[in-house]
Amino acid sequence: MKTLRLITMILASNSLMACGPAQKSQKDEGAPTRTAETEQLLANLKKVSARGFMFGHHDDTNYGIGWDGDEGRSDVKSVCGDYPAVVSFDLGHIELGDTASLDNVPFSKIRKEILNQYKRGGLSSLSWHLRNPKTGGDAWDVSDSTVVKSILPGGANHGKFVGWLEKLSTFINSLQTEDGVKVPVLFRPWHEHTGSWFWWGEKLCTPEEYKQLWHMTADALHDNGVNNVLYAYSPGCEPQDTAQYLKRYPGDDLIDVIGFDTYQFDRDGYIANFEKSLAIIDSIGKAHHKIIAITETGYEGIPDSKWWTGTLLPAVEKYPIAYVLVWRNARERVTHFYAPYPGQVSAEDFVDFYNHPKTLFANDVNSLYK
Repeated sequence: MKTLRLITMILASNSLMACGPAQKSQKDEGAPTRTAETEQLLANLKKVSARGFMFGHHDDTNYGIGWDGDEGRSDVKSVCGDYPAVVSFDLGHIELGDTASLDNVPFSKIRKEILNQYKRGGLSSLSWHLRNPKTGGDAWDVSDSTVVKSILPGGANHGKFVGWLEKLSTFINSLQTEDGVKVPVLFRPWHEHTGSWFWWGEKLCTPEEYKQLWHMTADALHDNGVNNVLYAYSPGCEPQDTAQYLKRYPGDDLIDVIGFDTYQFDRDGYIANFEKSLAIIDSIGKAHHKIIAITETGYEGIPDSKWWTGTLLPAVEKYPIAYVLVWRNARERVTHFYAPYPGQVSAEDFVDFYNHPKTLFANDVNSLYK
């Protein structure tokens, strides 16, 4: 079924990461261009949704239920025989100069898995749950409402934060193949800002400060030579309409992908939030010519044996999304997982989800590149 449907799919170029004509970045005319591979990734992501959507899983190849760091292992692959087309990784603690992330994954391992995903022809997405630069707490420390202001130009912690951005830039610049090709990645910082559980959340900074934070981040990466990123903007499901969604939007000149994060707690509420949020980003995507995606979602523990084909698939297949990504399978919290593993109650249904003509996994994407 997978092979037959791939014959009908048409994407320009040899792969999501294939070479293509370089173009100017969002910067001024004197700025360096994005890499050709990054521009081609952007062009092909715009075409993915014409035939289906890519499935993604956070930290998929780093660990899973009952294992940690095994070479080539993936709970998703163990269930359906294929890797996700999108794998996301978190860079929290890179700013501290640590050797491992906040989820205790060595950054050397993350780099290796990003390269592996590139070789498969898939996409890697990066989030950043960084520490609170003012209090020293974690990303969820909202005890001080002036943290964002303190790291903007002129703020007491601006210099510290500039140093953090240099460490982040060094890592992203290090994502290179043996031939020196810089691997394009999707960078999704400052997410779920329409809630107030992160120190950059809605009640912790003004819309203007939030937009400044975005531009300062992108400008610093650009100045540090980072030319292999696309940027994703992803609030939670709190916005009720397009105007509210765009209230803190950093601008079309900066953002490449728009999405949202939402999780199931009760099915009716989840479906309602999904429909509302998808309608919002679909409208904005068409008006602003942006790729749309479901940047985080899932149902913890997946107790519904038909969740993949009975809830998720019907909710997303009506809209032209590039990908949908579920959160991680934590090896240290065995009830905290969002993708099935062998024997899990929804595993059989996930295979049906995998076989659906619209779902794209790593082999589907890679087959298009040969």
